[in-house]
Amino acid sequence: MPSALSAYVSDPTPWHGALRPARSWLHSDAPSRSLNGSWRFRLSPTAAVAAEFSAEDFDDRGWDSIPVPAHWVLEGDGAHGRPAYTNIQFPFPIDPPHVPDENPTGDYRRHFDVPAEWSDAERVVLRFDGVESLFRVWVNGVEIGTASGSRLAHEFDVTAAVRPGDNVVAVRVHQWSAASYLEDQDQWWLPGIFRDVTLLARPAGGIEDVWLRTGYDGGRGRVETEVTAGAAAFPVTLRIPELGVERVWETAADVAPVDVPEVAPWSAEQPRLYDVTVSSAAESIALRIGFRTVEIRGDRFLVNGRRVVFHGMNRHEAHPERGRVFDEAHARADLARMKRFNVNAIRTSHYPPHPRLLDLADELGFWVVLECDLETHGFDKVGWAGNPTDDPAWRAACLDRIERTVERDKNHPGVVMWSLGNEAGTGANLAAMSAWVHARDPERPVHYEGDHTGDYTDVYSRMYSTVPETEQIGTDGSTAPLLGCTPAQGARQRTRPFLLCEYAHAMGNGPGALDQYEELVHRHPRLHGGFVWEWRDHGILATAPDGTPYHAYGGDFGEVVHDGNFVMDGMVLSDDVPTPGLYEFKAVVQPVRFAFDGDQLDITNLRHSADTSDLRFCWRVEFDGVPVEAGELDTPPLAAGESGRVPLPAIAVAADAETWLTVEAVLATDTAWAPAGHQVATAQLDRSVRRPVPPVRPRSGWRPGEGTLTLGIAEFTGGSLTRLAGRAVTGPRLELFRAPTDNDEGTADRLEGSDASAEGISSAELWRRDGLDRLVARRIGVEHATDALRTVDRVSAADSALSVTVESVWSIEDGELELRVEIEPARGWPTVWPRIGVHFGLPDGAAPVDGADWFGTGPLESYPDSLRAARTSRFSATVNDLSVDYARPQETGHRSRFRRLTLTSGGTGALRIDALPDTRGRRPGFTLARHTPQQLARAAHPFELPESTTSHLFVDAAQHGLGSRACGPDVWPEFALRPEARTIRLRITAGD
Repeated sequence: MPSALSAYVSDPTPWHGALRPARSWLHSDAPSRSLNGSWRFRLSPTAAVAAEFSAEDFDDRGWDSIPVPAHWVLEGDGAHGRPAYTNIQFPFPIDPPHVPDENPTGDYRRHFDVPAEWSDAERVVLRFDGVESLFRVWVNGVEIGTASGSRLAHEFDVTAAVRPGDNVVAVRVHQWSAASYLEDQDQWWLPGIFRDVTLLARPAGGIEDVWLRTGYDGGRGRVETEVTAGAAAFPVTLRIPELGVERVWETAADVAPVDVPEVAPWSAEQPRLYDVTVSSAAESIALRIGFRTVEIRGDRFLVNGRRVVFHGMNRHEAHPERGRVFDEAHARADLARMKRFNVNAIRTSHYPPHPRLLDLADELGFWVVLECDLETHGFDKVGWAGNPTDDPAWRAACLDRIERTVERDKNHPGVVMWSLGNEAGTGANLAAMSAWVHARDPERPVHYEGDHTGDYTDVYSRMYSTVPETEQIGTDGSTAPLLGCTPAQGARQRTRPFLLCEYAHAMGNGPGALDQYEELVHRHPRLHGGFVWEWRDHGILATAPDGTPYHAYGGDFGEVVHDGNFVMDGMVLSDDVPTPGLYEFKAVVQPVRFAFDGDQLDITNLRHSADTSDLRFCWRVEFDGVPVEAGELDTPPLAAGESGRVPLPAIAVAADAETWLTVEAVLATDTAWAPAGHQVATAQLDRSVRRPVPPVRPRSGWRPGEGTLTLGIAEFTGGSLTRLAGRAVTGPRLELFRAPTDNDEGTADRLEGSDASAEGISSAELWRRDGLDRLVARRIGVEHATDALRTVDRVSAADSALSVTVESVWSIEDGELELRVEIEPARGWPTVWPRIGVHFGLPDGAAPVDGADWFGTGPLESYPDSLRAARTSRFSATVNDLSVDYARPQETGHRSRFRRLTLTSGGTGALRIDALPDTRGRRPGFTLARHTPQQLARAAHPFELPESTTSHLFVDAAQHGLGSRACGPDVWPEFALRPEARTIRLRITAGD
């Protein structure tokens, strides 16, 4: 590579030429032309390619065509390289600011037309809204300039280079550059021109920039206007037609605040926007403003004087086919989905999104923490040596990034906090960035999690602090040490609002313990909620060798270094399907809280600003899951933060069935994000008459037997079950293993006092060490009694002295077949178990088991620390729908606390199983699946699972919790499953 080119690619601040200052992304009536569409494209393996491609008469007919916007690695079926995923690792040597000569470089060319009337423009500007990572621009063979900052807007003055009629623009994009050291976000590396390219005619007398800063105080609004324009633009007029506001300013010196006596405020719950125009004779700018005041008062973060609780998501831009290319219809649907699941806030991890997303967030209503395009996480590997955020040579680059972030998006009322970036260590450059933001926008607070000591930020922020630590942060008078702080620094941090910028790592099946964090928020006002990591899986649509489509993750594209499926950590799967974890989140953070007190219902409105006049409060009664009564509660509107009490309806209680009362808050009318009737909040009350559990009938007269007999619908050979109701069945076999979840495989924070796993060793590794995935049984005895069969087995694993004794008793009780399994672990088991259950195999026959109908909790999977979304009712599902297609196969499909389960075949009942509670009232759960835990654990992708010829039923006395240990706290001790004696008791009959 020529030395000049090497210096250019390795320059931390490579922008030069006609690059314009940062400004707002505005909706203007000035002429513009989109240059999106088909461009000619050539990919070279290194940066050392000739520059002649920029010439006007260059022959590019032999090049490929590529759409703009797009990522070149997602176009051409692999002909243009492959995506690469890393979380922390740099996919090139850590040699700042240099990058390798092997640097994929894409050359783009296209013709465009400039109308003759544009000759009257004062300036012609070429805007790029997003290019990864470093790009260089020519127009008509004239070099215009260079820029970097992949998720930032860059505008070039091309006035001197364009002409009326046909023109040629050429762009060279380098995948790697010095800028890549600042863009080590947890995501795919996806080079190319991936956002819009636009040509703008800036009129003489036009308005270069506008900033409308609003305030709200007790019904009164205020607009402070900053207009950037030359003297020729004046007079400038501000109009807010709905409020009857019109102000004309003859000169820049005349621009003054406008007070409005009566306005409706903007909030995430009531996103009231007003249309505004700012006009000169030559140009009109259209904006939508919301009146709101952001402030920190003591240790409270307030908007319009009220404390904000963030029920938020970290949101990357990700699509399985388009990558980070913006699609407005998909984005709107994405945000509407967030609203339906009670998400009220977005952290734009870890860069500014496409600017239209913020328009949508203003419109639909979200608190937004807007993050700068900055992360240097890979320097952690070298102890942060050479970290750009503390190197003066990188200061201009860091400042440029925050300036472009703030200037582009400063007009959005939804943006209530600026974030300097993410996981970039700490240092003087971050402090300088913060100082610039404070000077430019004193109202909005500055966030950066890495500033643990609070030297240059306004809120205290942490990632993945445990529940006890979070409580210590929120408790007045606590002197417990804080991460990285001296006692004095810790005391200062406790005087500030606290924010969990990341918590509850939503990777695979999970997370657990969401409700514990939520309860802290209501007990400790200093705690302002947080942002789950993260909203969406980043899977890229790919095709398996047999043609099966699947969602690929790190390593699936032959990357040299990668971080596996750590990119699949969303509350929504790659194909937009909400996970059970998202339903759990919705239930935990629901903005209306119900509490039953005798024949009264207490209702609390937990919203920030909206009353409950937009809701209807409904009730229904079910007997064993079958609806019998329904109605609506007469509930006066409750103001935000207010509680009220209403009488519950007088309802009938069944003598021979469970009676459940369900109350719901539903939308009274259609909204922009959900139809009328959409459930916002719900709760259940068990009104059942307690019925005695049939006691275990003691039996005597046991005698040794060979175990071949028939008991009711069950047939046995050698003491082993072979058929039920004429259907081939195997089992029950002890099952202690589950296909490890991503959290089970995690080695992050182990809770103090928890023996869920050893420090730095995953629970899954301990389970495999103890052989839970490869248990074998030795039959100790088979005995008969009248209408009964008893077997005793010793279960253990190869190369292990640990064992479990399993006693199974089959009997005829009250004319029905009963199974009682007593599970007794020997002493010495050193760690928690994933489950305690039994496994039945149901081989496919003429009528394979393909579904389930059950009365119990549902409709989705649930686990001990993820039960808030589960309700008790009657449900049905096919065997395939009972499982979640996580990107990496793992434990899925457990339904807790079932009472009655009917296995179905083609919609017809095949076997019915009634679960009796144990002596402590605990009910088992069930899983019906097409694969065993061992098969799931061996597969890296769903398409790798073998063809199944059997349905598998697991009845679990208990399951281990989920936790968040893939990148967060372990399972809370209360929900950790320690080896213990358990009983499973079932009644089994044929058919429905």
